[in-house]
Amino acid sequence: MEDELRCPVCCRFFTKPVLMPCAHSLCVACALSCQEPAQNLLPQSMSSACSESDSGTVISDHLSLMDFPDIDKLSIVSETDSGVVCNSRPSSYVGTPSVANIFLQSLQSCSYGIKCTVCERLVFLDENGALSLPTNRVLEAIVHKYQNQSKKVDIKCERCLADHRTATAMCEQCEVFYCDICRDQCHPSEGMYAKHNLVDPTQGEMILKFKRRNSRDHKCAEHPSESLGMYCLSCRLPVCCSCAKDGRHMTHEVQPMPAMCKKQKSELSQNLQALSEKAKSGTEFIQRLKKMADSVSGNCAEFEKTVVAQCDALIEVIKQRKAELLENVAEEKALKVRTLKEQVSDCTSLLQRTTGLLQFCIEVLKESDASSFLQVSPGLISRVVTADANFNKEMELAPRVSPEFELTLDNTPAIHAIQNMSFFQMKAPGSPVIIPEECSCENNSVTIAWAPQMGSVVEAYTLELDDGNGGDFRVVYVGREMICTVDGLHFNSIYNARVKAHNHAGESDYSDIISLQTAEVAWFTFDPSMTHPDVLLSNNNTTITCSTFDHRVALGSVGFSKGVHYWEVTFDRYDNHTDPSVGICRFDVDKSVILGKDERAWSMYIDEKRSWFMHMDEHTNRTDGGIRCGSTVGVLLDLTQHTLSYYVDDVPHGPIAFTNLHGVFFPAVSINRDVQVTLRSGLVPPVDSGSEAEY
Repeated sequence: MEDELRCPVCCRFFTKPVLMPCAHSLCVACALSCQEPAQNLLPQSMSSACSESDSGTVISDHLSLMDFPDIDKLSIVSETDSGVVCNSRPSSYVGTPSVANIFLQSLQSCSYGIKCTVCERLVFLDENGALSLPTNRVLEAIVHKYQNQSKKVDIKCERCLADHRTATAMCEQCEVFYCDICRDQCHPSEGMYAKHNLVDPTQGEMILKFKRRNSRDHKCAEHPSESLGMYCLSCRLPVCCSCAKDGRHMTHEVQPMPAMCKKQKSELSQNLQALSEKAKSGTEFIQRLKKMADSVSGNCAEFEKTVVAQCDALIEVIKQRKAELLENVAEEKALKVRTLKEQVSDCTSLLQRTTGLLQFCIEVLKESDASSFLQVSPGLISRVVTADANFNKEMELAPRVSPEFELTLDNTPAIHAIQNMSFFQMKAPGSPVIIPEECSCENNSVTIAWAPQMGSVVEAYTLELDDGNGGDFRVVYVGREMICTVDGLHFNSIYNARVKAHNHAGESDYSDIISLQTAEVAWFTFDPSMTHPDVLLSNNNTTITCSTFDHRVALGSVGFSKGVHYWEVTFDRYDNHTDPSVGICRFDVDKSVILGKDERAWSMYIDEKRSWFMHMDEHTNRTDGGIRCGSTVGVLLDLTQHTLSYYVDDVPHGPIAFTNLHGVFFPAVSINRDVQVTLRSGLVPPVDSGSEAEY
């Protein structure tokens, strides 16, 4: 973790580190050297605005926080004891017309500013400059411990009566140093001392030193008689009870410091655990990479023998080509080794940084002083969460190249083709892997996604689907894509899918089978691409009107070939005694005439008094009862019984309209300009339909 303990400016171990609002730290001397007059860090428009403000000029409203992209947007004017002034507190001034004026007024009290060398955020300070920043006591303690851990400190036993022997342990609870003899006599490991914690004398001396120092630092600066027992969530600072009740923090949300410290330690510990597991897997992956890099040479030697044996069997003209092929092999070897070693180096560097962060955080977790710990815990939690989120992406948990030489020589061509001799793929690809989390169903469509087996070279894939009823598989797609959507399937059916890969060397075995179930009921709208241009669609393609007096046909977006389906059409507008028509049709129906006029449509047309069924321009089964504005016509398509029937305002209307229906049918409506209808789909068939058992 040594990189965590070095200042980003001087690159030496931190000396009296101070904590920036962005959670980064600097040596106090480095912070002083980096600070500049506040005016030097402001954009030009900002500096001129400040000058105008100083001279009494009113600042224009067009000046906004967008002029200051490098400034931390945490609070408009921080009320922290650190003296740091930043620029926007959530739900406070952001979005108000005077936000620029408020920010400019706050900056007028700032004498200095620092641009963080790590994240480049701007921090504005009062006349004390960097000296107003709080000391990072946890970091200072860890640096001191790290620098002194190798030093031998001769600490004497405090219980020896005659000659003071060298201490070998210190009790953290008793705060007493013991030698081995006195420890056994005065501080046994059982009884009342069973739960006491014995530490190394050097560590114990540091614990006592920081306890004594922290006891002085636990008093409130504004109320010297008060201890810092609360934690302000808004300012991220420890405060006393007086500050929380009557001081500047009285309107802020505060929590007891021990509870907040315990919560932050728990959160950091959980994040560290997750990151530690990933670091462990990264270590194992690097070991595998190293073994793969080592195996390249062995595999290369075997491959070279094959190449040499094949080349030696050829006549004289192949000798020159053999040398060229061996050179190609050597280049491939060098490329693989170099690529894998580069990946090892990259992964090792990432793991080293992650391990350093882990060790540093573990040391921070050992900090017993809540105030000191809470100074750094938010920043560390943010860093650990970011490292955890980016670990897998940066680690690249897949080899960049394969260690195998999947090449061979074809020595069958004649001598005149030797000059064109080259390598080709030696093996057929491995079985593809279907990715369940990327597969889905929508209505009567299924989407299947897959990936190739690692190291396989694939020229094309073949996707096969069964018939949804346990029948034979059939090919539905052949190509190089690794995702496919299959439309026009049966509703309420379970389809099995499998994929295989192939190249010129052969084809793979099938992947594991995945089962996908289509929707039980159909959700659909009118399809603009299958609707007459004179029909106008709205309301997400569920409402239609027409621009002409002639009847025009609109088709639904789903076709049915199996199952029981029910939908309704509501008449939002109905004028001039026209005859709208509702029913089903083939996809190639004539859309410029009333539905049912030709042999590709089956419909019921209805007015305010009666209705007729119509197919191939034949009108049958006149039924009394019509529609008005607000009426609903329900369509029940039962492809189990191969029938079509109707409902008007939830009441069965007439006999079964049509029978012996086979094939694929689309919902359809024909209207003219005197009618407006709205489609409702995804409905459960009526109970009295007699088909609910098939649904």
